[in-house]
Amino acid sequence: MFKQLLLIFLGGGLGSVLRYLISKSLNSETLFLPYGTFTVNILGSLLLGLIVGFAARHEFFSSNLVLFLAVGFCGGFTTFSSFALENQALLRSGDYLNFFFYAFGSIILGILAVFLGLFLSKLT
Repeated sequence: MFKQLLLIFLGGGLGSVLRYLISKSLNSETLFLPYGTFTVNILGSLLLGLIVGFAARHEFFSSNLVLFLAVGFCGGFTTFSSFALENQALLRSGDYLNFFFYAFGSIILGILAVFLGLFLSKLT
């Protein structure tokens, strides 16, 4: 059990650092939408679909590797809490149009990205 927790911890740390770097480079005070959070959540959804799809089809994806990548890395890389806070800020500022595009676009594209990842994993 300790090994699995350590793998999740290490994957989550790597994912969180990468999320921070991407968000810092893409989010801006002058832009209306938090593109960094949007990007990591969509990429993370695609990556999760790929991981789950590959793990189901290929034996080299051990349960430990899936824990490291799916639970750890993708869990640390994507962020629902930032997404929720950014949507709250858009609503508080009265920016309903950007709230609509960001909230629903993130959800719809995130789900589609998982499907795309699963589909792409079947091509190999």
